[in-house]
Amino acid sequence: MKRYLSKLKYVLVLSLALSATGCSDKLDEVQPQTALNRDLILKDPNAAMTLYYGVYSSFRNYHGTFFQLGEMRSEIWADGLFTESEDGGLRNLHAHNISANVVPFGNWAGFYGLLDKVNTVITLFPMTLVPEEQRNRALAEAYGLRAYIYYTMLKTWGGVPLTTEPVTEVKNLADLYKERATPEAVMAQIKADLEQSLTLFGSDNNMSAKRIFWNRAATLTLKGDVHIWSGTHMGGGSADLAIAQQSLEEVTMIAGLGLRENYADIFNATMEANNKEKIFAISYEKNEATMGVYGSFMVNTTQASTLVLDPFTNPRPVSQVYPFVAGASRVGMSAAMIEKLNDPNDTRAAATFQVMYRNTPPTYPIAAVLLTKFVGRVDAGMQLYDVDFPIYRFADVLLMLAEAKTKLGGDPSAEINLIRQRAYGNDYTPYTKGSQQEDMRAILEEDLREFVGEGKRWWSLRRAGNEWVFNYVDPVYLAPGQEYKFLLPISVGMLNSDPKLTQTPGY
Repeated sequence: MKRYLSKLKYVLVLSLALSATGCSDKLDEVQPQTALNRDLILKDPNAAMTLYYGVYSSFRNYHGTFFQLGEMRSEIWADGLFTESEDGGLRNLHAHNISANVVPFGNWAGFYGLLDKVNTVITLFPMTLVPEEQRNRALAEAYGLRAYIYYTMLKTWGGVPLTTEPVTEVKNLADLYKERATPEAVMAQIKADLEQSLTLFGSDNNMSAKRIFWNRAATLTLKGDVHIWSGTHMGGGSADLAIAQQSLEEVTMIAGLGLRENYADIFNATMEANNKEKIFAISYEKNEATMGVYGSFMVNTTQASTLVLDPFTNPRPVSQVYPFVAGASRVGMSAAMIEKLNDPNDTRAAATFQVMYRNTPPTYPIAAVLLTKFVGRVDAGMQLYDVDFPIYRFADVLLMLAEAKTKLGGDPSAEINLIRQRAYGNDYTPYTKGSQQEDMRAILEEDLREFVGEGKRWWSLRRAGNEWVFNYVDPVYLAPGQEYKFLLPISVGMLNSDPKLTQTPGY
């Protein structure tokens, strides 16, 4: 399986990865699917499986987009310390410098190209000669992936164009025009795909050793996530929250899943096989693909020799501890965020980032942080960034379950305390149920510390409710009355090239 993920040249070009809207291509540039490729997929099971593996290769290409959409608008990296010029694009996200003329992600962030590949699997696989059990499994995964992609788009833009068929023929450009569906219609499609995924999985809870293929536990986790969102934001209320709780509780009963005892081991590339914490992850591996998303969260080699770690207790140059790490320190945490997160009793802090200090005794001022959660390992004299990126892990399940319980008036303390005990050891301070506000704050405080760098914080604040966004995000950048900025605008170019499109409300 590994070789299919690593060699994109083997992926069949079955259809043009067009955005369903905002297309300004000339008609003579359109290269739709050919009958020959379709026939090959239908006649050759190996070709069909190549298509299937190619979806995961394509999904991996969106890692940076998923991360930025899910984290960079939160409070984590706002007004941080860094040693080089700031990354202006990422600053626009945390500063919410967003308008009809400052559009962070054009052309729907390219998601329709990915959706076209998933839609091709869903459309063609039922007609292939792949054995039935394998075919149904592939389809179950594809429906889960499509639900995840559309859920990300719904949270980002609200209503978006819905397309569930691959592009196979384009007679004129008008064929590519498509209006935005309502948020309710998008949510209905997401929920329908989730149910179809579960139907096709049946009772199959099997997972690959590295958890790099979508699985039934991932569908159930997404179902919980989606129903908390619809229960909170789309009128689903207690009924949807109860579905979320039931789905997430079912995940906790699946054999082989649970919290990893040592937090750092979740991100140890040598311990990824049967890592019980991970439910679904993006694959990175030597000689296949390595992670390059966090270059702006690292440090360049020249500066690394002038910065030190632990200057007051065990001073060591950064270049000595991380001799092969290279990048640019263009994004960072503020001094206040570093102080908040850098708790020596919390094992998550040391496994997530290192504080770099300027080598100027006796004060040693803080220079920046080095994100080490996905730094990987040294291999043959080079840094190998081969840590799989978790889309969902068991801690997600626990904290979302706690959220569903809280919003239903229940007691989230059991789930919160499992997270705390792993983080602080047996001397952790147990949480006791308080008011609903106190419970939600306790959940969000653990969420903050648990998922730094994993592309989840902004979504966690949004899912919790509008008030929590304003509680945590600096009001200088986002204040009550600016709720329209929760969703992103689309570009003027997209509006000009597709007469059926309308701008995101508020822009």
